[in-house]
Amino acid sequence: MDIPWWRDAVVYEIYVRSFADASGDGVGDLPGIRERLPYLKELGVDAIWLTPFYPSPMADGGYDVADYRDVDPLFGTLGDFEALVGDAHEVGLRVIVDIVPNHSSDRHPWFRQGLRDRYVFADEPNNWQSTFGGPAWTRVADGSWYLHLFAPEQPDFNWRNPAVHEEFLDILRFWLDRGVDGFRIDVAMGLYKAEGLPDVKDQSFKSHSPVWGQPEVHGVYRAWRKVLDSYPGERMAVGEVWTDSAGDLARYVRPDELQQSFNFAWLLAPWSAQAFKKVIDDTLAAVPFATWVLSNHDVVRHRTRYATADPGTGLMRAKAALLTMLALPGSVYLYQGEELGLPEVEDLPPEARQDPVFARSKGKIPGRDGCRVPLPWTTGSRSFGFSSDGVAPWLPQPAGFAELSAERQSGDPDSTLEFYRRALSCRRDLVRSIPYALEWLASPEGALFFTRGLLTCAINCGTDPVRLPPHTAVLLTSGPLDGDRLPPDTAAWLSG
Repeated sequence: MDIPWWRDAVVYEIYVRSFADASGDGVGDLPGIRERLPYLKELGVDAIWLTPFYPSPMADGGYDVADYRDVDPLFGTLGDFEALVGDAHEVGLRVIVDIVPNHSSDRHPWFRQGLRDRYVFADEPNNWQSTFGGPAWTRVADGSWYLHLFAPEQPDFNWRNPAVHEEFLDILRFWLDRGVDGFRIDVAMGLYKAEGLPDVKDQSFKSHSPVWGQPEVHGVYRAWRKVLDSYPGERMAVGEVWTDSAGDLARYVRPDELQQSFNFAWLLAPWSAQAFKKVIDDTLAAVPFATWVLSNHDVVRHRTRYATADPGTGLMRAKAALLTMLALPGSVYLYQGEELGLPEVEDLPPEARQDPVFARSKGKIPGRDGCRVPLPWTTGSRSFGFSSDGVAPWLPQPAGFAELSAERQSGDPDSTLEFYRRALSCRRDLVRSIPYALEWLASPEGALFFTRGLLTCAINCGTDPVRLPPHTAVLLTSGPLDGDRLPPDTAAWLSG
């Protein structure tokens, strides 16, 4: 059986503004990514996913799109994008781009021209709240209201209008014609809202909510799948689907819909063998091809989430979780900087923060800037090699980033970067020769052991060392072993 490239791929998310700045203005850009493709190839990933680079007023970091068929001058040109795709393909990397179909910018031509039937308007607002805080409705001059489930600058499209359908089919073709290998679909469960826009008692991501996950959305993805399948090269789409059940998640990845959907249950699970096992069992029972992710541009970095009073615990757990995740059946999505062991930057000054969540909550919620701080590439320069010498990055970096820079870690066998390189290389050698399914082994309390063919993975989430399962060799560990025992907060790959 031919195995599609995305089934077992390791995809590296690039938050474009914070990856690498080639123009010297303090903001990451497409030429900066192009210059760093050798780094990504050496890291061992199979594909890159680019966050929005389209023309945008940047009210929400580019997720407020004003033109879906061009590149914002902040990030380069359409020619720069085409050159990036060409170079990526030349070195064997696929390219996935973000698409934002739930809402546009209020600077989008449709909204500015008053084409109200293409957005969700109402004579009176209901009680829905913005995900970013405050009411989800803004009043316009004629007294009517428009819906924005996110910032006021992001009006929601009316997907009950066929013109919206046709527009996005054409947008898909525009980027597919330029060689993109797939799309990450922002707020994939949003699009449709329940008829009549009823008030809600609970606006969480539940399958029965009138706000999210309406059944009509599946028709959209069936139409998108036909477009993807009409192009050569196994083009694909992965949905950002927040839901409360694996069963609901599975509806988005039926054979004629999306190829993948993000599995946020893994990201949200606490540091617990029992919790990890439940997520793995629920996921593999529900979806044909699983995805696994620990961090992204919207959540606190997992090194910080896993931290305890012991300052070293967060990184130990992050490396153990990574090794466990890489052993699971399916594809893996990494977030830029996790290979450097970057923590969440929690002490950004209020005047530097740019996330609308921070502003709309009047500073009560810190927002997502802490995981979006630009990457450190070198030990020197004002921005640690992110931008030109003397140029301040768009978000300030802490002094400690020098020790975590790619330059400092490269070649150090004990560094997080070299651990990632070893793990990804080992996985690449193994993944096509082991079965997709896994089998559980008897595990001590607080630990989790499973096998996939000749590979055995063991993780210890408990407080005491545990004896390793039977094996003939140790392939890789996230930390030192204690003889034949696996210390707490450590994972190991074993053979035999």
